[in-house]
Formats: sequence, structure tokens, C-alpha cells
Amino acid sequence: MSTRLTIPKTYKLYIGGAFPRSESGRTYEVATPKGDFLANAALASRKDARDAVVAARGAVKGWSGATAYNRGQVLYRVAEILEGRRAQFVDEIVQQTGVSASVAAAEVDEAIDRWVWYAGWCDKFGQVAGSGNPVAGPYFNISVPEPTGVVGIIAPQDTALVGLVSAIAPALVTGNSVVVVASQRYPLSAISLAEVLATSDVPGGVVNVLTGSPAELAPWLASHPDVHALDLVGAGDLDWVDLQIAAAETLTRVLPPENGTDAAAPSLARITAFTETKTVWHTKSLV
Repeated sequence: MSTRLTIPKTYKLYIGGAFPRSESGRTYEVATPKGDFLANAALASRKDARDAVVAARGAVKGWSGATAYNRGQVLYRVAEILEGRRAQFVDEIVQQTGVSASVAAAEVDEAIDRWVWYAGWCDKFGQVAGSGNPVAGPYFNISVPEPTGVVGIIAPQDTALVGLVSAIAPALVTGNSVVVVASQRYPLSAISLAEVLATSDVPGGVVNVLTGSPAELAPWLASHPDVHALDLVGAGDLDWVDLQIAAAETLTRVLPPENGTDAAAPSLARITAFTETKTVWHTKSLV
């Protein structure tokens, strides 16, 4: 009886709804905690980062123009598909991090729950973050939160899945698109999550996933004029002050890493961090 050869998975980038290799052709080895070879992951270049920003910029109008209810349904659909592939994600986390199956399962469950939590906020955050302002005169004065645009994210580097989800999901709630640099040490779950996004109702380009070196990619995202906001939640080990300075050159909003706190914990503050407030005046009817 012949022995069947296994088909190893190829982990690529996720840009514009497609799964390209790095334009540089570079890869890097992902190993188990014991040092055993696990897989090759694409080592994204600055050209890949630029391509991802172009894709994200092109997707902003459609995603932000969708109704809040529709965005909530799309994010909930991501949670549904992630639930259906739960066993795969548990296995990947065990292989990458060396934790027990029960610990990995708890991380996957938490990631799914966070998708659901943020999905529920899509049609509610506006009422909480917006306001009707008191003014003198026959006018309505209303403040409404709107998406910032393209958000560059350096994902938390110490978790395989839950930190990534916790960084991506809140930016999507308000209609932003995302370019995220995944954990360099644990990149495999990020590309598997991209497969979930590709088979859900998330439009291509709304989420773009890069794997490789955050130290190499972060400066290009920080200085890119079409990146409107930068989330450095996973950049604590980088020279993030320089990243803030680079972002300031193009008036890019920056959410710096937070020391001593769980910066990626689910919160309304993470949703509103990348919104702009538009104030509208409207005359009251005198009839």
C-alpha cells in the first residue's frame, strides 16, 4: 500500500481580496517552540505594504457607505465562519505557541466572542459617540462620528489570534479599511483568518494582512500619505516615537502602544479612536 504525501499549506499575503506572494519573493521560516520547522510565511516588502494601502483606499468608499446594520451582519458572518473552522485554529495555535489544546481553544473562543461583540456595536456606537448639541437659536446642531479612512495596524505580537482580532474588528465597525501587520512570530493564524474574511461577506480590500517584520513595514505605513490613522497597539518593542514623528508629517492620527494595560481589550474607546466628528447645523421649521 502506497503512502500518501501530505500537502503542506502555503501561507501568502492577503491584499485586495487575493492571496499574492510577496513581490520580493521572500519568505521566512515559522518554527514550533521546540525549533521544528512548521511552515514558510511570506516576508512582506514595502512594495507589498504600498499595494495593500492602495487596496484599502479603494475599499473605503463602499465599506463606509454600507449601512451600519449591514456592517454588523458582515462582522457577525465572520464570527460564524470562524466558529465553523474552530478546530483548525485551535490546532494552528497549539503548533505555533506550544500551549495546551484547552488554552488554544479558549483563545479561539475569545476571538469569536470579540467579533460578535464588535458586530453588535455597528448600529449602536453612533448613538453613543454622537450627540445633539444645545445651541441658542432656531437650529439643530448634531455631531456625528464618521470613519477616518485607511487604518494601519501593528497587531499585538504575543498572541496568534485574539490580539489580531481585537485590533482589526473595532476599526471595521465604523467603516474604516485596514492594513494590518500580523505577529511575526505567530503569523499562520493571521492568514487563516484572512481565508475566513475572503469567504465571508467582507469586501476585498477592506482588510489586508501582511506577514513579516513589523520593524521593516511600520515606517512605511507611518509615513504613507494615504494612511489616515495608525494603531501601534503591537509596536511596543519598536521605536514607536519615530513612527509617531513620521505619521505627524502627513497629519496621521496615531494610537500609541499602552504600557501596563491590555490595550487590545474590547472597548468603545477602540471603536471611536479612529472616527472623525462631523457637526451639522440645520434650521428648525418655523411652521
